[in-house]
Amino acid sequence: MTRLTLASTEDLDRLLPLVAAFHEEMGIEQSDETRLAALAPLLDGSPHGCVYLAGPSRAPVGYAAVSFGWSIEFGGLDGYLDELYIRQGVRGRGLATELLTALPETLAEAGLRAMHLEVSRADAKTIELYRKRRFEPREQYMLMSRRF
Repeated sequence: MTRLTLASTEDLDRLLPLVAAFHEEMGIEQSDETRLAALAPLLDGSPHGCVYLAGPSRAPVGYAAVSFGWSIEFGGLDGYLDELYIRQGVRGRGLATELLTALPETLAEAGLRAMHLEVSRADAKTIELYRKRRFEPREQYMLMSRRF
């Protein structure tokens, strides 16, 4: 089973390269300063979210970032799986599946009632991974965003 470790400020040097690699792979343009400003509060115990490292804490192979919200529909605390990344060199070994099993269980123990995520409709392989971990599409809804 993949080890999950709640990331803290001491993990920043190990986490930043993983986040930068994910952003590069996904075509997310973001400065290191912006990335750091977004991560720092989560690593410092913000109630708005958290980051878990996957694999050995001294040499993580991936991470998952979750932001928290409140849903009347889902009965309380909910989470949005904002980012999930596994290093390319270790993909295909079931690590993402293990992470998607352990993370919701861990957060449910802390009171999380539902977890949401976003996936490209064109990414059939990732959709299947999420479906196997009991994430279901909400066909009647679509995610909409507004930047400030």
